This record gives sequence, structure tokens and C-alpha cells, in this order.
Amino acid sequence: MLPQPAASLAPASHAIAPTTVLRGSGAWSEAIPRIQTLGHRPALLGRSQATAGLRQRLADDLTASGLRLSLETLNDDCCDLDLQRLELRLRACAADSLIAAGGGKVLDAGKWLADRLQLPCITVPLSAATCAGWTALANIYSPDGAFLRDQALSRCPDLLVFDHDLVRLAPQRTLASGVADALAKWYEASVSSDDSQDGLIQQAVQMARVLRDQLLIDAREAFRDPHSDAWIRVAEASALTAGVIGGLGGAQCRTVAAHAIHNGLTQLQACHNSLHGEKVGFGILVQLRLEEKLGSNRLAEQARRQLLPLLKDLGLPVSLADLGLAKVGFQALRQACQFACRQDSDLHRLPFPVSETELLEALISADALPEPCSAASASSVSVGGNGKLRRSGT
Repeated sequence: MLPQPAASLAPASHAIAPTTVLRGSGAWSEAIPRIQTLGHRPALLGRSQATAGLRQRLADDLTASGLRLSLETLNDDCCDLDLQRLELRLRACAADSLIAAGGGKVLDAGKWLADRLQLPCITVPLSAATCAGWTALANIYSPDGAFLRDQALSRCPDLLVFDHDLVRLAPQRTLASGVADALAKWYEASVSSDDSQDGLIQQAVQMARVLRDQLLIDAREAFRDPHSDAWIRVAEASALTAGVIGGLGGAQCRTVAAHAIHNGLTQLQACHNSLHGEKVGFGILVQLRLEEKLGSNRLAEQARRQLLPLLKDLGLPVSLADLGLAKVGFQALRQACQFACRQDSDLHRLPFPVSETELLEALISADALPEPCSAASASSVSVGGNGKLRRSGT
């Protein structure tokens, strides 16, 4: 009988990374021979009309290589009804591999379908807006775009193709969204994994810190010059490195309040024009506000001071008004807070309890900062029992 160690971890399974990652200029052309080895009848999944022409170019390349291609379209957000429809279509056309080309919801849908049908999965991000091309995870939404749940998948994609030439064609707004989503890795993982004794998690948290620093240094230059080395570092940090951290650290290095707030905001129709990372970036500010007010964490205020100028420079929302929610009533905002505070929410990974009212106050005051020389905040906000907004200070 083997001796038992003094301390040990329970067995853990990690889906850490895609089997192969091709990155750089011209990566798509390099990927075609690899795609040929994964199947002869691939399905190409996409969604946005804005990328329809680009997807047709990809389809033409695949057809010219001798592959028998079927073209499939995601009609809604990554939702159960649409996934079921696509599953039936893929079975009917006998697809033997799946290529998902697009943004986060297309990539998640492709991964889910490939996992469900046990097909080789190829992800081709057409922006750097999220790390969805990397992960063994899919976010499932309602047909109206409201977040429902995370779905863990059995494996990461077999091939990820991150072609800089394709990603550069995306609007700059998508890169800003990716920066915000990637920044959340540090602000969430450093809270959720603060007391972890697991070495992999500790190391993933430190990777998240380095990732944050890289983005703080390079993001502005990346936006000024999309052909710079800074752009490459920022785009790959957002779409690739952020996925490494989640894969290595697992669920404990993924989401806390920032993503929970995103999930709550998706319940509001008025917020559906905002990108995933735009809501997550605002969620970082709200999380820091909660840490500041409820956790008595003075460093959280300093972090907001550091983060706000960058988010503003990148055109990211830092207030409810920026998200298009200026005219949304308290009833709707409470609905978002109720969802974010539901029992199984990642919000509760914070080291202190948060009520719906406390979260609502933080939502309203996410961009508020006290005067540096004054102990009183000019934007101290509270919500009274009648649901009316109260402000104290000058």
C-alpha cells in the first residue's frame, strides 16, 4: 500500500488548451492542410452579416482544397433552440468536422455542437473580442440574448487558427471589448483564488497579473497602430493568453463579480447592443466598487483610478449611461441585480456577502471617485427602501 502524503489534492481534470494553435499573419492558409486531416465534409458555421463576405472567402479556400463543405448559420445568440436545430442539420448532412468562424457566440456554438456530436472542432476567431476560440466552455443564452448558464465541454478545440490578417479586419470596438474581458482575469482570479494552495491556480493568477500589466502598457499603442508589435501582443493577450489562464487555473480563475454583473445586465433588452467585454469591463468597475465599500479595500479605489482612464481612452463604457441604461428604471436594474445575486452566481465568490441593494448602489456609482483631498465622496450613492436614489455630499 502506498504511503499517503501529508497533504494532497483531489484528482482534477483540466481542459487546458487547443491541440494545435496556429497564429500570425497567413495562419489561415497554413491551417488548410491541417483541416484536411480532420475531416472531408466540414461544416462552416458563422452568423454576422458583417463577416459574410469574409466567411465566403474561407469557404472558397476550403472548397478549392477539395473539401465537401456545408455552410451553416447561427440565427440567434448561442441558445438551446438554435443549437438543437443546427445539431439536426449537421447530422443530416453527415458533417465530419466543424469550423466555427466569427465572434464569441459563434465560437461557443461551434464548440458545443462539436462536443455534442463528437466531431473535430476548428475555431477561427474573426476578432479578438473574447478568448472563446480557446476554451472548453460555452455560454448559453436565451433566444432574446439573456445569459442562462455556462456549459463545460469535454475538451478544447482541436485546432485554433488566429490569423492576424483576418482579425485586423474587425472593428476596433471588438479589440477594446477583448481587452476589457482579458483584464477581468486578474481582477476576478486574484479574488477567487486568493487563499488557494493549488500551485497551478497560484501560477495562473500570476499569469493574469502579467496579462493585466501587458494590457495596461500596450493597449493604447495597439489602438493607435494596428500594424504594431503592441497590437499583436494585445490581440493575442485578449484572444489567447486569457484562455490559457482559464484553462490552467480552471473555474477558480475564470469569473467572480465582473462576469456575474455581465450576466445580470444581459437580462435587460436595452443592454443587448453592448458587446460581452463591454459589459464585463463595466463589471470590473462595479466589482472594485463592492470591494471598496463592503470589503473596506482601499486598494480597490486605487485600482479603479488606474483603470478608468484606460477604459475611457478605449471607448469602453464606464457607467450605466454609457451602456445605454440611463433611462432604465430601478425596477429593471433590480431585475439585473437579482439575476447577478442568484444563489449559484459567481458573485458569491467575493469574500463578503452582497445584497441586491448593495449591488444596485455599486452599479450606479461604478465610475464615481472621491476627491483626492477629501474624505467625503462627491458621489456617495445609496438606494432607499422606496427604491429612490439618494446622493450625499456635494
